[in-house]
Amino acid sequence: MKASNLLRGFNFLYFALLAMFISFLPVYLDVQGLSPSQIGFIIGTGGFVTLIAQPLWGMISDRTKSIRKVLLVLLFFSTIIGYLLYDSSSYPQLILYAMLLYFFLMSIDPLTESLNFTIAESSGTSYGSIRTYGALGYALAALLTGYVISYFGEHSLALLFGGIGLISFIIGWIMPDAPVTGKPVTLKSLKHFISNKETLMFLLLVFICSVPARMNDTFLGVYIRELGGSTELVGQAFFLAAGSEIIVFALSFWWMRKGKELLIISFSAVFYFLRFFLSAWITDPHILAYLQILQLLTFPVFYSAAIQYLYRIVPTEWRATGQTVLALLFFGVSGILASYVGGAVYDSFGGKTLYLSISAISFVGMLFGLILYRVYGKRLSASDEAAS
Repeated sequence: MKASNLLRGFNFLYFALLAMFISFLPVYLDVQGLSPSQIGFIIGTGGFVTLIAQPLWGMISDRTKSIRKVLLVLLFFSTIIGYLLYDSSSYPQLILYAMLLYFFLMSIDPLTESLNFTIAESSGTSYGSIRTYGALGYALAALLTGYVISYFGEHSLALLFGGIGLISFIIGWIMPDAPVTGKPVTLKSLKHFISNKETLMFLLLVFICSVPARMNDTFLGVYIRELGGSTELVGQAFFLAAGSEIIVFALSFWWMRKGKELLIISFSAVFYFLRFFLSAWITDPHILAYLQILQLLTFPVFYSAAIQYLYRIVPTEWRATGQTVLALLFFGVSGILASYVGGAVYDSFGGKTLYLSISAISFVGMLFGLILYRVYGKRLSASDEAAS
């Protein structure tokens, strides 16, 4: 079987696990009786764990020049810990297993994205045609998980998570590794990458845009339930969000333009602003769920452009680590602020104020992206035209 097809299957299964964790951990904790601030504490602390775990595993992958072997180790422990997490009820156990799952499961994401991009380049396949299957897996798992909780109880997630984790491990075992770059890994090249002003400004833009997205990911399910929605509706909301990504990732070869990445990121920030501003005024949980279709013009557009821009400015030998830095900002650093601050705002002022706040942050992200495009974007476009 072709490497790209195996990788598509792996994306489908891994992002299914990610849907059960990112989208439904807050719902699971809510069902266990935890408050928004307690939920924010667990998820925010998980962000600190991610800050350590993702760079660690990214460095190990770059040093060993293997992504697949590291993925297998991470998947093995993630499957076991995920089963234990969704079979637990006590607050101390929930904290422990959630932290361990942040350490192992969340570290898989940047390595998978690095593998996606590298295999796509080597096989002449578009990144989007592979990543589409991740969006499909996330969407279907989100829909399925909502019904599983509703009909079989929240602890049934333990078996579902364990089963999908086992199958993904098998696929990962037979999946080929990414081609290894001929350039040596050096700390000097990493220092140059991180200390570059353009890189720092780009990472700041990613952070600004990520905070609102992560707050929504964390508290959307809780907000829907507060408005009177069921866990089934939560699953449907995340299904619509992730399902809408499929066509965008699949057609990324058509709409993505080199040198226009910063402009595209700003475009996605506009729709982040509209999505969250409208969410603040909605009182019907069904309408809020249907609004998640705007994911079509937010996350897949933002993330595809961010990855392409990153791979244009990062040294080749540090791609896996560079991808880790990107994921670290999106799931780690921004997740900490989103969870702690978001939980406190939600507890003190309610969901409406939370969504008005994150819509304002998205608006700032749009303005900052346009500024960076004026400074760096046109220069990159000119260099691309000269190279061609």
